[in-house]
Amino acid sequence: MSTSAAPSTAFDGLERRIVDHLFSLQPSYAVSLGLHEYDGRMPDLSFSATERWAIAADRLLTELHDVDPGTLTADRRVDAFLLRLLLESPLFDLRESHELDRNPMAYVGSVSLTPYLARDYAPAEQRVAAVARILEGVPRLLEDGRARLAAPLPRPFVDLALAIGGGLPSHLAEAQSFAERAHLGPTVARGRERAEPAISAFLAWLREEELPRATPDFALGPELFQRLLFVREGIEAPYDEVRRAGQADLARNQARLGEIARDERAGVDDLFGRLNRQHPATGELLPTARSYVEETRRFVSAHRLASIPEPAVCRVEETPVWGRALSTASLNPPGPFDTTSSEGIYYVTPVDPSWTPTQAEEWLRSLNYAMLRNITIHEVFPGHYLQFLHFRSTSGSLARKVYLSPSFVEGWAHYAEQLAIEQGLGRETHAAEVAQIHDALLRDCRLLAAIGLHTGGMTVDRATELFQREGHFERLPAEREAIRGTFNPEYFCYTLGKLAILSARGRFLAPRFGGDLTAFHDRLLAFGCPPIGLLDSLFEGPTTS
Repeated sequence: MSTSAAPSTAFDGLERRIVDHLFSLQPSYAVSLGLHEYDGRMPDLSFSATERWAIAADRLLTELHDVDPGTLTADRRVDAFLLRLLLESPLFDLRESHELDRNPMAYVGSVSLTPYLARDYAPAEQRVAAVARILEGVPRLLEDGRARLAAPLPRPFVDLALAIGGGLPSHLAEAQSFAERAHLGPTVARGRERAEPAISAFLAWLREEELPRATPDFALGPELFQRLLFVREGIEAPYDEVRRAGQADLARNQARLGEIARDERAGVDDLFGRLNRQHPATGELLPTARSYVEETRRFVSAHRLASIPEPAVCRVEETPVWGRALSTASLNPPGPFDTTSSEGIYYVTPVDPSWTPTQAEEWLRSLNYAMLRNITIHEVFPGHYLQFLHFRSTSGSLARKVYLSPSFVEGWAHYAEQLAIEQGLGRETHAAEVAQIHDALLRDCRLLAAIGLHTGGMTVDRATELFQREGHFERLPAEREAIRGTFNPEYFCYTLGKLAILSARGRFLAPRFGGDLTAFHDRLLAFGCPPIGLLDSLFEGPTTS
């Protein structure tokens, strides 16, 4: 699908201009959605460029505000709200949280070539040309970063930027290998000659100048955190209400875990210890994940949890080196505008060769068999991959194809974990449910840590203790989770989204869908990925999408 068709109404034209304006700031987002006319474009993150962008966004918001709601259908009024958030969300990052002025990850994280290497969506020559353009733009991007970033920078942001940046040389070498297989190696080599010294210089600057004077201060503060809930999710409820919901979910999950422990005549830590001792060896991680992809797909079909749009193929690979500092496992889904392939890529992070034997064992214990299956449910079936198959196959407006709510996306996948247990996955033992509860405790702790870190003065050490105490995590993964909360407060989205979906199911499954889970889930997934604050109103609307 392209965004270049002629508009049929004035509102259609405004919708297109807003989306095009968003993509001018975030071209890599357009590529991730499958809009390959944006291939190879690097964002201009200089202060003058982003200020021009913000001023133009202000004008578009004024135009949107002036649209008479009475001239729009109910569906298009929803779209108008989505368009508002598509502008207000990046404006929040630019003007309120000052993301580009305090987070070096915004710059090193923009140097990603994965979309051009992972998917065979176009001839190699076209993809290599896009890689070369990205590499050509790296020096300017990092120069803009050095000019904008205002010391002192938050220490966790600098640490993570150094970790991400440290993986970039191997990422560029991966692109070189891809180009050489297509006999286009010199094209990428020329780009690397400029990009790699610029990356090295940027990282040296961070390490030698910014790290020594970095600050532990990273928090958004209560007002900005409340604003974040609205611009990302359309939620106006006080964040303390969100915190209480998270605490209640934590209590429910801990109570159920206690019931299982009593049934098993074991302590809670013993339950996790049993799981942790049963884990794949280093070389077995990916084959085990592949077997779980097939098992969970069969489970979705057998229990009629949702329809599976065909073709549905998801391959399993190691997480790219540059992404391992931030990810245990993830999905690279097919974009809603990508007409070339519906294939998903399920990434699993292997043991880091530089880790000590103790660290490696801790990592493998966190990816024990039961936990890896639960992660596969989250990432593939009936989680993210199934979700994105529906997202790309359903009809919808441009706004709905572009808007991706973190709480809807992650909430569905987290809900899918609980759904699988409800429907009997692994019921022969408690292992599957214990793993699911363990991940639910993690997501509850993420919500509580996000609010505590950004509104309540919680330190990284205290957040680490929260994950260890309430989530039963060992020190290494607990610390990684706590650090993630400093730069990604939106990891509250898993529990927030799950609770909203469970609430909607309780309200609408019986009266509107006669208890038919397939119909309910297909309808839910047909919405696209709207802000979670709209979920009830969408179900209360017309039954046609």
